[in-house]
Amino acid sequence: MTATKDSSTHTSPRVVIPFYVYAAGCLLISTILLFLSTHAFQQHYFHPRVLAITHLMAIGWGTMMVLGASHQLVPVISEGKLYSEKLAYLSFMLAAVGIPLLAYGFFKFNMGDPAKWGGRLVLLSAFSYLINLGKTISNGESENVHAVFVFTAAAWLFLTVFFGLALVYNFTYPVMPHDSLHYLPLHAHAGVVGWFLLLVMGVGSRLIPMFLISKYNNTRLLWAIYYLINSALISYVIIFYFVDDSRWVVLPGILLLISILLFIRYCFQAFRSRIRNHVDGPMRLSLLSIAMAALPILMLMIIITSILISKGEKANLILAYGFMIFFGWITAIIFGMTFKTLPFIIWNKVYHHRMAQKNTPNPKDMVNSRLFKAMSVTYLIGFALFVLGILVPGLDGVLQIGAGFLLLSTLFYNVNVSLVIFHKLK
Repeated sequence: MTATKDSSTHTSPRVVIPFYVYAAGCLLISTILLFLSTHAFQQHYFHPRVLAITHLMAIGWGTMMVLGASHQLVPVISEGKLYSEKLAYLSFMLAAVGIPLLAYGFFKFNMGDPAKWGGRLVLLSAFSYLINLGKTISNGESENVHAVFVFTAAAWLFLTVFFGLALVYNFTYPVMPHDSLHYLPLHAHAGVVGWFLLLVMGVGSRLIPMFLISKYNNTRLLWAIYYLINSALISYVIIFYFVDDSRWVVLPGILLLISILLFIRYCFQAFRSRIRNHVDGPMRLSLLSIAMAALPILMLMIIITSILISKGEKANLILAYGFMIFFGWITAIIFGMTFKTLPFIIWNKVYHHRMAQKNTPNPKDMVNSRLFKAMSVTYLIGFALFVLGILVPGLDGVLQIGAGFLLLSTLFYNVNVSLVIFHKLK
């Protein structure tokens, strides 16, 4: 009976693995571009290369990885089966074609056909994912707070991409009363908070206790976090459109900071009540990434304070804020969770019919621990140096060295992912 249930809730690896491979490739391309474009991070955040790298990281790296993982994890959370593997394939193909077109448009700062077609395809991908996710959750045996987090995040993803496509059109057709730069903060925060933060907390609140072998669960706390995040985002939209006084932006920032602190508390309680004392490398990096989520919020508070005091924005603070999100918090948690979820997916593919045998390896043994440590160390060094180079003007060499360490960590990551994916039966 257990085996039947397991097999029904496990999505085919053929659906999930292409997302992981594509995301890893986009990360590699992004860090290569970063290494070749450090000068752009000393200029304005609307620089074409910064926009191209940001969207490659946000959609190609973060979103594609999350799409792949959620096709595997949501059926487990909802205790059902993925509604449609065809929709999952369609979502992948649409995004896989759309992302390079969109990135090319930003890189060349040409908002013509490549950027528009890229945006259209990514929007259709997000719509396919939203439908597939909604049907999967509604057909499942369990409707819980984790599923609500994930579905709401998918809805915010669709809205974010839809609004982003409108901004692309706004460059050539005046579909909005202001220029696209004016709406950029709204587009960015809808994606980062509505899509990434909600989904990471929804899935993480289920996976972190499970991987720590902890029985801790606090549904009331999770609902409080859910309402705080959505209240922060909705209040920000209202303030953006209807309130002229920029000081009110502090309110959603405070709500967001409270929600992150509560989630850190949730993870800490799960950590304290764990059954197994040993915590492996991927789990430690995942827990560190939860704490790293507070860094962009603190930077946002500094940006707001700076604007209120000096009556003008500082481009380097905004660049550091975005970098902390995509190369910091999001990358750190994906680095950690990749080597907790991918080995299990491959293990289930290779050893599913041999699980009764005693000589099958543990999924964690598929990961090369030395490569993982090298990846983690070079990543943290590169991240710290690059942030320093953005914040302190004139440190060109520090930016280049930081980008070099990040590129090295990405190479370690890609090699380790390849070793897991091409693991052979032993």
